Amino acid sequence: MDKIRVGMIGLGARGMGLLKGVILHMKDVEVVAVCDKYEDRCDEAAGAVAETGIARPFATLDYRELLALKNIDAVVIGASWADHAEVAIAAMEAGIYTACEVGGAYSVQECWRLVETYERTRVPVMIMENCCYGRDEMMVLNMVKQGLFGEIVHCAGGYHHDLRDEIAYGRENRHYRLDNYIHRNCENYPTHEIGPIARVLNINHGNRMVSLVSMASKSKGMQEYIRNQKSNDTELMQTEFMQGDIVTTIIKCAHGETITITLDTTLPRYYSRGFTVRGTKGMYIEENQSIFMDGTHDELHFDWKEQWGNVEQFREQYDHPVWKKFMQEGVKGGHGGMDWLVFADFFDCVRKGTNTPLDVYDMATWMCISTLSEESIALGGHPVAIPDFTNGKWITR
Repeated sequence: MDKIRVGMIGLGARGMGLLKGVILHMKDVEVVAVCDKYEDRCDEAAGAVAETGIARPFATLDYRELLALKNIDAVVIGASWADHAEVAIAAMEAGIYTACEVGGAYSVQECWRLVETYERTRVPVMIMENCCYGRDEMMVLNMVKQGLFGEIVHCAGGYHHDLRDEIAYGRENRHYRLDNYIHRNCENYPTHEIGPIARVLNINHGNRMVSLVSMASKSKGMQEYIRNQKSNDTELMQTEFMQGDIVTTIIKCAHGETITITLDTTLPRYYSRGFTVRGTKGMYIEENQSIFMDGTHDELHFDWKEQWGNVEQFREQYDHPVWKKFMQEGVKGGHGGMDWLVFADFFDCVRKGTNTPLDVYDMATWMCISTLSEESIALGGHPVAIPDFTNGKWITR
């Protein structure tokens, strides 16, 4: 196809950012329809498309009207967390390739519905986990596949991002995080960290996650922030937040590996995803941009601070081929180029009519961590089984 005709569903900060920063700059993609439940967002998106010199797209407040159009090849879902599964299922049933933004699930049942809908319709859906396309994440994956770290034993990661301002002004900005932090206590945003780890550990492709335990700290960060920064908001001043400030989740895998992921979004801190890989021959740690190799760095065991930040020494030899090509062509798109790469992969699948690299089984497996962590926390850290959404196919996929 000369042009992939795309519908955008959900045009808040993320959806509009993708539209203006990525999709409108892709030469083989044309946005023909936009949808949001707020009319002003629809108007802004339609205007942004028209400013590129193409026809003003169809605009609607009802995503079902968009999915009923006959000229849509793919949809991009950037709506709220609670709407992802419902809209993705409807898009698959309409026979439309589906790109769905990230977030956690609200029930295991909705994850099964995603899988069952795909298996009935065979319409691909891709979870748009851009961190799987990060330069360091892909270089480390390349090193793991080449055996540089030996047998992988443990991985860690987290969503470490001070979101107090975004949460506190959720009403003003029509952002869904505020209600989630008031009413839920869970690992609410697991996919940024679990996505790259899942690729390292071959999850759903020869390995799987079998159980988890989660614990949450007390919730004090948002109350402190509102007291200091938004004390004129009488409603929020009296609100008790359910969401713990720090949520720690430990996952056990079928082949014995462990994973630790951490949610840390309501206390003052710097941004980090904490990506860490530990193997029998070495380790990678994002926090100080370091690689430690057995037999090479052993003499620095106690003086390792002098070697922190040595990742660039490995770049020329182990940079992932995707990123080598991307650097030569010129990095573009949001989040340091990750957004461009994940959407380039998705649209390439639409063009070729193939399945997506991050598929419905990945989507269900990664998203279900939220609702399972919620259950484990409510039970005082009780172990909870993680469903096998592949129904045993993970062994040979």
